[in-house]
Amino acid sequence: MATKQVRIPDIGAVTLYKRRGNRSLRLSIGANGEVRVSLPHWVPYKAGEQFVLSKAAWILANRGSTSTALQHGNAIGKAHRLYFEAVPTATKVQARVVANEIRVSHPLTHRSDDPEVQDVAHKASIRALRKEADALLPQRLQALAAQTGFTYTSVGVKQLKSRWGSCNSDKEITLNIFLMQLPWHLIDYVLVHELTHTKIMRHGTPFWNEMSRHMPNAKALRKQMAEYQPMLVPRTS
Repeated sequence: MATKQVRIPDIGAVTLYKRRGNRSLRLSIGANGEVRVSLPHWVPYKAGEQFVLSKAAWILANRGSTSTALQHGNAIGKAHRLYFEAVPTATKVQARVVANEIRVSHPLTHRSDDPEVQDVAHKASIRALRKEADALLPQRLQALAAQTGFTYTSVGVKQLKSRWGSCNSDKEITLNIFLMQLPWHLIDYVLVHELTHTKIMRHGTPFWNEMSRHMPNAKALRKQMAEYQPMLVPRTS
């Protein structure tokens, strides 16, 4: 995989990388605020730089959320709540995901916003999202496949860095655990998108026409998806 790092005014360091399987430019922001652009192997790096410049306002608006500390009472995914607790007898930072709660305990010498505590809370929150995704996404995909008439061979749930989901030529679908942070109508959009790939692999007019046949508002939902990135985003309510 070929990579190049450039600096763009107001944005800073941007990593551009080319993959042969890519068919379009993809922008993502890492947990540390790093901006990454994935390009098809035939697209020049300069096009990646121009793509970042065109998305500068969005990057500056959303990058701040990547450094937001997890807080006591945050909502994680569809059903979990995050709680911090200072324990007098604790000697290290620990976390448990029990039922619908994420419990992070830490010594009195630590605070909830300490990097070590935040790291443990982040990893536990990821486990909670995975738990939700494993329980809910495969059954929702099955229901939508029955409604639309698409068929697939398998479904897996993973933590993906830049994609909400994928489908290969063997009709094997992979779904991102971060989907659990989206509204249900956008989750359905992604699932129908991947189901459509079981029939038409490449994006293009035939693909979008087929998808719109099963989801008439697909174009509007596609625009809504641009407001989200696959990363941990806690909610206060």
